[in-house]
Amino acid sequence: MATFKKINAPRIRLADEVYTQIINAIHEGQISPDQRLVQEKLAAELEISRTPIREALLRLEQEGILTLSGRGGFIIRQIELEEVHEIYHTRAAIEGYAARLLTESGDEKLFKQIEAVITLEETRDLKTAADFYDANKNIHRAFVERTNNRYLLDMFDQMWNRGFSFHLFATIKEHELEKSLGEHQALCDALKAGDPAAAEMAMRAHINDGLDLQLGALAEEAA
Repeated sequence: MATFKKINAPRIRLADEVYTQIINAIHEGQISPDQRLVQEKLAAELEISRTPIREALLRLEQEGILTLSGRGGFIIRQIELEEVHEIYHTRAAIEGYAARLLTESGDEKLFKQIEAVITLEETRDLKTAADFYDANKNIHRAFVERTNNRYLLDMFDQMWNRGFSFHLFATIKEHELEKSLGEHQALCDALKAGDPAAAEMAMRAHINDGLDLQLGALAEEAA
């Protein structure tokens, strides 16, 4: 029979804290696409050893958010157009299925909870692309979270962390973000209509509209 020793560890691991700080800095636009993240420099700024820094950076690389720089260190990975298509199509599959599950449940309490999140996020004072990013993510996550399917939610979080780094999302113009943000109540109305297939198609159509906005913004940026 195995004998295990007591583990004494802080509730929040240093590597997790470093990871969170870097993710937040990316989403808030504090790290530019060409800025290098170097272990030694980060360790000095955070006043910790290089080990948790390295662990956090490698995790971000594995998740496709950072990539190794030829000059040393890591930089934000630039996403190719083909991958943008793949990200949105995967999102449509995940979130469309979530909409179907919610409609099949017919749970009015869940619908009201989602509507409360929509109201909260859409009435906030949104000034920056980071604000719109957070509001949009929180609303979409509310749909998936209410399915009570932990694996579906894990896939949702992975896709948003992988594909929706701030530098990509911020290419969309503010007025287009406002329009997209205002379309979520219609998605909730589709759930309440009671047709699972129609609700799934409504969610997929909404995400495909987002893909069109993203591709247009990237094309304009490249011009």
